[in-house]
Amino acid sequence: MLLFGHRFIDSPRFYHVDDIDAIVHTPSNSTLFIPFDESNLDIVAHCRANGLPFAIEAANLREVIYAANFGAHFIVVEPELARSAQKAADAYLFDAKILCRIDEEAMIEELAGEGVDGAVFGEAIVKISG
Repeated sequence: MLLFGHRFIDSPRFYHVDDIDAIVHTPSNSTLFIPFDESNLDIVAHCRANGLPFAIEAANLREVIYAANFGAHFIVVEPELARSAQKAADAYLFDAKILCRIDEEAMIEELAGEGVDGAVFGEAIVKISG
């Protein structure tokens, strides 16, 4: 199970960008964090065209499926969506890893029991402005 932003684990950060211009303010080889929204599809297209790794935050199963088809490296979901997102990822052999956004360490055991690929704490997501 992957853990991002946990106080015991040294892990890479995700860089939350709201537009393409903000990407220049991120470290090289960083993973961009993009909330799913139709207005952000230009950022997704830019990442794909330039081979930039990215994570998409999805709010429902339809957005999870879109994110997998966009070629996201990670799909970040809230706890209530984690089980069904992981089930879809396993059934359809997504290349993306399903990460559940959590605030409490106790959630790690529950997610591990459900076979979720990983967890991300809020500390792992850095907001970048353009």
